[in-house]
Amino acid sequence: MAKEKTVYVCSQCGQESAKWVGRCPACGEWNTYKEMTIRQGSPTAAENRARRALVGLPEREVRPMALSEIKAEEEPRIDMHDAELNRVLGGGLVPGSLILLGGEPGIGKSTLLLQTVLRMSDRRVLYVSGEESEKQIKLRADRIDPSADCLLVCETRLEQIFTHIKNTQPDLVVIDSVQTISSETIESAPGSITQVRECAAAILKYAKESGTPVVLIGHITKEGSIAGPKVLEHIVDTVLQFEGDRHYFYRILRSIKNRFGSTSELGIYEMRADGLRPVDNPSGLLLSQSGEDLSGIAISAAIEGVRPFLIETQALVSTAAYGTPQRSATGFDLRRLNMLLAVLEKRVGFKLAAKDVFLNIAGGIKVTDPAIDLSVIAAVLSSNVDTAIERNVAMAGEVGLSGEIRPVTRIAQRIGEAQKLGFARMLVPEANMKGLDAKAFGIELVSVARVEHALRELFG
Repeated sequence: MAKEKTVYVCSQCGQESAKWVGRCPACGEWNTYKEMTIRQGSPTAAENRARRALVGLPEREVRPMALSEIKAEEEPRIDMHDAELNRVLGGGLVPGSLILLGGEPGIGKSTLLLQTVLRMSDRRVLYVSGEESEKQIKLRADRIDPSADCLLVCETRLEQIFTHIKNTQPDLVVIDSVQTISSETIESAPGSITQVRECAAAILKYAKESGTPVVLIGHITKEGSIAGPKVLEHIVDTVLQFEGDRHYFYRILRSIKNRFGSTSELGIYEMRADGLRPVDNPSGLLLSQSGEDLSGIAISAAIEGVRPFLIETQALVSTAAYGTPQRSATGFDLRRLNMLLAVLEKRVGFKLAAKDVFLNIAGGIKVTDPAIDLSVIAAVLSSNVDTAIERNVAMAGEVGLSGEIRPVTRIAQRIGEAQKLGFARMLVPEANMKGLDAKAFGIELVSVARVEHALRELFG
């Protein structure tokens, strides 16, 4: 039997220490070291045979192989019957992969996976729940699709879960959640660093050896990161973040880590009474349907992953009521907003030091595309002078510190999205016009090189 020892592990980065320290030397975080018991040494051959027999895996010979002997064939991905989820995963679920889905409580993680497995009628799916009873899950399933079916078991013991897997031989396993699973061989409470680490490692070993994909649901901390040791994110193949505001109907599915695809993909859902509905055209939901021209609103052509969509940037500029100006941004980086305000004051000459500036990205989503810089500046200036921007004008451009408008990527896709939604004019960086056939688009393209040129085109 392998011996056990007590060490201290950083809950942020997984760094180990023989004694407790206040500040982690690896990541620099304070008060993150937790005591945990780990097994010293590798498992014995008898322990390995017992674990493999528990899940019904045959014995196999492991030997070093040359790369030329290995056949690297592209395995067909498993269709999740959800276009948004397939896109974020990189085209579908890879056999033998371990997926971790994280999100705030009540955001819709369990609903998303339950409605996904209910659609997979061509696969044998085992849904393991450690948080809810069978009746609770049945009520949710009836709201989503009363005619669909899947295998369900409510269990928190890892050994019993492997027994159910051996008896059912599923094509896909969903565990809700990894923080509720515990192993009988570890003397610590469920959700502790030791339990989460060891259970995730055992599930990964099963997924790789059997070729059966496993999806784990994970909790997040108040800082917004995945709960448990950081090594949990290193163990899994893919980390998905399900986020959104409870006061909005929209939910965003992002890929934070993906060994089998891009991490820049984005999926958008709309929460309804019968589950989550994938949004095929997010631009139609993120743009205001009001025909009234209002100041402080600018439309930007943004790209998340490979998908272009138009978003509404809203700004409000008012005189500081208490002498100290406020800067607030929702869905946008506050530090970048301060930089853009400094550019607007230094390069264009608008004095905003004594005014409150509030910025909001409509729809409750967070955008990191630098191409919306131009729309942020336009919305701020529109609110400052109380002059509306025409509703049929879109824009895209990154703003530099010297006031120049820098080129953006995939300008043709941005222009095509604006044209599809009926916009008549679009401001694009002058550098992007090189090699671009403006006559190929049914929309007027206005090239701008500096911020003052763009504002002159918008406000005259």
